[in-house]
Amino acid sequence: MGNAEISVLLRIWIWEVIVFIANNSSFRYIKLQNGLCALLISDLNYLEVFLEAAFTETVVFSQSAAALCVAVGSFSDPEDLPGLAHFLEHMVFMGSLKYPDENGFDAFLKKHGGSDNASTDCERTVFQFDVQRKYFKEALDRWAQFFIHPLMIRDAIDREVEAVDSEYQLARPSDANRKEMLFGSLARPGHPMKKFFWGNADTLKHEPKMNNIDTYTRLRDFWQRHYSAHYMTLVVQSKETLDTLEKWVTEIFSEIPNNGLPKPSFGHLTQPFDTPEFHKLYRVVPIRKVHSLSITWALPPQEQYYRVKPLHYISWLVGHEGKGSVLSFLRKKFWALALYGGNGETGFEQNSTYSIFSISVTLTDEGYKHFYEVAHVVFQYVKMLQQRGPDKRIWEEIQKIEANEFHYQEQTDPVDYVESLCENMQLFQKEDFLTGDQLLFEYKPEVIADALNQLSPQRANLVLLSAANEGQCHLKEKWFGTQYSVEDIDKYWSDLWASDFELNQDLHLPEENKYIATDFALKVADCPETEYPVKTLSTQQGCLWYRKDDKFKIPKGYVRFHLISPLIQQSAENIVLFDTFVNILSHNLGEPAYEADVAQLEYKLVAGEHGLVIRVKGFNHKLPLLFQLIIDYLSDFSFTPAVFEMITEQLKKTYFNILIKPETLAKDVRLLILEHSRWSMIDKYQTLMNGLSIESLSSFVKAFKSQLFVEGLVQGNFTSRVSTDFLNYVVQKLQFAPLAHPCPVQFRVVDLPNTHLLCKVKTLNKGDANSEVTVYYQVRVSSVCTYLSLCQEQFLGKDVTDYHVYPTCRNTSGILGFSVTVATQATKYNSELVDKKIEEFLSCFEEKIKHLTEEAFSTQVTALIKLKECEDSHLGEEVDRNWNEVVTQQYLFDRLAREIEALKSVTKSDLVTWFQAHRSNKKKVLSVHVVGFGKHEGDAEVTAVSEVQNSSSGEIPHLTFLPPSSLMTNITSIKDIKAYTSTLNVLPYHKILK
Repeated sequence: MGNAEISVLLRIWIWEVIVFIANNSSFRYIKLQNGLCALLISDLNYLEVFLEAAFTETVVFSQSAAALCVAVGSFSDPEDLPGLAHFLEHMVFMGSLKYPDENGFDAFLKKHGGSDNASTDCERTVFQFDVQRKYFKEALDRWAQFFIHPLMIRDAIDREVEAVDSEYQLARPSDANRKEMLFGSLARPGHPMKKFFWGNADTLKHEPKMNNIDTYTRLRDFWQRHYSAHYMTLVVQSKETLDTLEKWVTEIFSEIPNNGLPKPSFGHLTQPFDTPEFHKLYRVVPIRKVHSLSITWALPPQEQYYRVKPLHYISWLVGHEGKGSVLSFLRKKFWALALYGGNGETGFEQNSTYSIFSISVTLTDEGYKHFYEVAHVVFQYVKMLQQRGPDKRIWEEIQKIEANEFHYQEQTDPVDYVESLCENMQLFQKEDFLTGDQLLFEYKPEVIADALNQLSPQRANLVLLSAANEGQCHLKEKWFGTQYSVEDIDKYWSDLWASDFELNQDLHLPEENKYIATDFALKVADCPETEYPVKTLSTQQGCLWYRKDDKFKIPKGYVRFHLISPLIQQSAENIVLFDTFVNILSHNLGEPAYEADVAQLEYKLVAGEHGLVIRVKGFNHKLPLLFQLIIDYLSDFSFTPAVFEMITEQLKKTYFNILIKPETLAKDVRLLILEHSRWSMIDKYQTLMNGLSIESLSSFVKAFKSQLFVEGLVQGNFTSRVSTDFLNYVVQKLQFAPLAHPCPVQFRVVDLPNTHLLCKVKTLNKGDANSEVTVYYQVRVSSVCTYLSLCQEQFLGKDVTDYHVYPTCRNTSGILGFSVTVATQATKYNSELVDKKIEEFLSCFEEKIKHLTEEAFSTQVTALIKLKECEDSHLGEEVDRNWNEVVTQQYLFDRLAREIEALKSVTKSDLVTWFQAHRSNKKKVLSVHVVGFGKHEGDAEVTAVSEVQNSSSGEIPHLTFLPPSSLMTNITSIKDIKAYTSTLNVLPYHKILK
């Protein structure tokens, strides 16, 4: 059977599925009298039966969920109030006439195992939530009031402006966000892309006050003009009948007003980037250490061609990494490490006025010097595609891969599913709501050719990101402070690209893909089925855990292996050598494994703290081929001096980029204090900057491969016999000796003293106002995690001093703890004030749980039990849980069931006693502050976000320890981590087995 016949059959099959579902009323589309369109999804058993019969994963919706999309976004912001659409998205949550409590909806959801979120794009704003089914109707009613009669009271405006401003401040150090803002500034005058979508305290509070603008009135006017029912789309999904859902939706959402005004339209603003300013070279100074070249074209809107997906076809070829690809050629020249091409389908990249096609190349140091040559290789490949024209074989291969993945896709989280569908309803025809964003339907070479032919060098925008640009960039983008410069394309290259330049004979289309699965049969079990993984093979060299999938019944598998070695943690140099080894191995696999990757066989190599983790997943038919390929390359590992140099230079950037983020630096500092013998990121960076030798890497790899203990987990559509083949292949191919002594796969943890410790350090990015404050409580070893889970449920959603608060249960190498983390800004708060506010909150929280009624406590416990009892929505969730038991060598595969049973016996007095015990005079508390730059930390107001400590000099960053201020008393300040922790007792290795 040829590809064309297969394509036709697939289309028929898909249509039959959709028609069958519609005829059996599992999905129902309705339109209310006020113009709101709704898609109702009922999770009925006969649908599950049908999908199972078609070898598709059973659809399991564990929570009820809803999402609503309003066809208005930041493009509609008024010129004098930038960020108003984003601000309105926040403000509608601040209570309604029917339910006036400001945070009542959040509190209701948290109480009943739910969550909510919202996002504002260029032309759409999406709201979504999930909750336990029992409370779905009430949640729908509370939620709908935001669109019927939100209060948006004046008193809440200033508070919520600060939340919007916090989002903006957190976004400022992101190079991706900074590139978007700079890109938008290049649009024609009057085009909405030039607007400042984020909004901040200046645009929404200070400037309006100076200009006598009443933000409150304008906010209500914006809501009345734009939040109209006739351009809203709603998706609700629950285990109710469709008739019940229709009744609820009609009853609740018919009250949303329809103002009868036309939907905002921007389609007339064509070719916003067809300007001389766009077609130039922009040099940009990034926050992170990176060299990258982005080549971008602005095409006419492509949304209308979703059935053909021309940009998907082009990006599939341009982003290919196999033989004949752009990246394959650039890697051989040692000019590039990675390449990404395409359109991300966000509002920024695709809207009613244009569609972006962008190719971004991560350059090596050498590639940065030859960036024009890199661009030329890209243009040569695009010209080859233009001359050859669209290739039907390749389009049908992509179609087959996407169809396979769609038919056997693993169910996403319900809240993500409804969010996606409510946006699809704004974009696609009714019959394509479920499939329009995933499948290729029609091969129209003229549509593809038209898009291809617009990708000429003369129409491209070039952005070169590099810290090496510092000193050359004297312009500054208004909102994010990005330093940049603009110049004409070098005349030699502009003349060459304007000519009929030669093609590169090394660049060609990919060959037929041998990794595409064709066998989707479900395997017959060859041993008794078990609820949890069982050990099917055990030797001195390793062991294998196996469980055949009997729940989701899809032709997919997950294979994970942990190659454990005691060498890794012996020194900082060994850790860096291990990281280098894994990065080179990944680089070596880039080309040969890429075909498997595009055929939906995923793999990942992780340099774990105690071993190499190999993960592969996908259709089981060809998965063993990919796994064997990885082991073959591991067995025959080799590298050239040029590859060694390229990878170590990139690793320096990776380490540095981790250090300059407040959240990752805070984690590194916390674990450096808690985990005995851990090496810090600065230790690793310093080791790498001091230089590694090729010989040391060769010796390390040889020693690593010579002695190992290997543990594996195989789950999915495999027989027991086939599962053992994976471990046997590793042992036979690598020929390693067993470990002389067992290697722990965790650290020993220090026993914190009964006091409050403070470790306060300055962020390494001198332009970054963001601070990270974590207050961590170490829990006694004998304590069970049930109380921690309950506390986290109580904490969630509680605001301490700012918008971003993260309560977390922590398992640090088997030692439990809980923490509260606040992300704030030094322009707003001193970190020690935030610490005190956390302490005050915990004191209030203690009083709250003491005065909880038994009924309220029982409701909270029940909500947590229901949350833990939720069925896995896809096989990967079960695999993740089981793999955690294997990789930590605890093997308590029924841990979740045990936690649920433990919760059933917990009383309120148990929780109060436990919490008080860990908040008494004997409490073990560690505060870690990574402090941003701003007036509340004694710094002058900082506007730039790109000056990093010692970034240009090449010196190694070091931690600057700050003394405590008078705001915190009775604390012990840590000013030398290694010196202080060397005085503490170290707890024995600990596993949580009961």
